[in-house]
Amino acid sequence: MTTRITLASALVLAASLGIAPASRAEGGDCGNPFVNAFGPFDYRTATPDERSIVENHHFTEQVETLRGGISGSLGAEIDYTLRALPNHPRALMAMIRLGQRDKSNQPRGAHYTVECYVERALKFRPDDANVRQIRGIYMSMRGKHAAAIEDFKAVVAVQPENANAHYNLGLEYFEVKDYESARKQAKIAQELKFPLDGLQKMLQQRGKWAD
Repeated sequence: MTTRITLASALVLAASLGIAPASRAEGGDCGNPFVNAFGPFDYRTATPDERSIVENHHFTEQVETLRGGISGSLGAEIDYTLRALPNHPRALMAMIRLGQRDKSNQPRGAHYTVECYVERALKFRPDDANVRQIRGIYMSMRGKHAAAIEDFKAVVAVQPENANAHYNLGLEYFEVKDYESARKQAKIAQELKFPLDGLQKMLQQRGKWAD
């Protein structure tokens, strides 16, 4: 059975992953996410038919798990998905993982850099908390912890029961040595029954866990 990497598991791993910095998004050349031959559609409100046309032909399990493309390269398949559904959370994570795996800011077949796909999604739907979480992951991967903190803070502001976001916000605070804020977020995640205790152990090792 193939193990699917979910948004939740990616959030947990955010602080331990690394990726090379992107350049094209920093230059502002990320294209217009509002123009496409098919769509673009908001992933959250797209009809089953609108989703299936894309997912059945371009974003299959084979593509999502980076085993291979259907009719083109992996970068091209995920690119098509993200131009039709810019805020498709699993496709965004797949593009991030593809860039990491291939050690490329712009995987073969992709129209844009990895960073561009993330920024396009946020520009397309600024109110999508999943996209903010994903950008937090990506910023953490790049070592931009202050930016990741702002993204995770935005998520917990609208989703206060999101244990993943609280936990990862705590990890980011730990990275910038704000141990009191890290402890607060770890406590909230614990109260929300988050299953991992790595952050707690890290704080205990620093003598920053006890009240």
